[in-house]
Amino acid sequence: MDLVLPCLNEAAALPWVLGRVPEGWRAVVVDNGSDDGSAEIAAAHGAHVVTESRRGFGAACHAGLEAATAEFIAFCDCDASLDPGLLPAFAARVSSGAADLVLGRRRPARGSWPLHARLGNAALAHSLRRRTGLPLHDLGPLRLARRTALRELGLTDRRSGYPLQMVVRAAEAGWRVEERDVPYLPRTGTSKVTGTWRGTWQAVHDMRRVLAAAGTEAR
Repeated sequence: MDLVLPCLNEAAALPWVLGRVPEGWRAVVVDNGSDDGSAEIAAAHGAHVVTESRRGFGAACHAGLEAATAEFIAFCDCDASLDPGLLPAFAARVSSGAADLVLGRRRPARGSWPLHARLGNAALAHSLRRRTGLPLHDLGPLRLARRTALRELGLTDRRSGYPLQMVVRAAEAGWRVEERDVPYLPRTGTSKVTGTWRGTWQAVHDMRRVLAAAGTEAR
């Protein structure tokens, strides 16, 4: 199992996140231009560190996908908002053949998810349900699939639309996609990209662009 952790200035969160990586899994930290020593901290905690100079959440995730070698690959935010220790249950669903892609449906703790970010996510999830017919309610970053199958989806987005494009193309390929509830914790990292109205607007814009490219108008 490989766990991809896209990272931009997450020095404060990395020790906890890497300490929660399940035993036997390899942490692949993709440094996306940090200037707080995140890469060095990750390496000191035993992670395999990859450098991706092109800025963007999708660019970092895809660099991790390219660097992965295991049969199964998972993705998780690196700001301590999600617990990678929950991933073995995701892996069990995919390895058993019950699902092809498992997503974490975030259940927010108090103070963990700004209202504007939550509303943006809900609107996009609604558009995704209309587009794919999948009964999904969250576009959260905690997810797991088989590496070779994921590569075959031919993901091209390198910004915030990457996780949405993954689900759209998985649905088009006939994948069985399911959600599992996961706690969403207050973030301790320093790169809170979607913690502002501007960051949320950019993420929503990127994802609407992905939906439009898939042949639908996101409303």
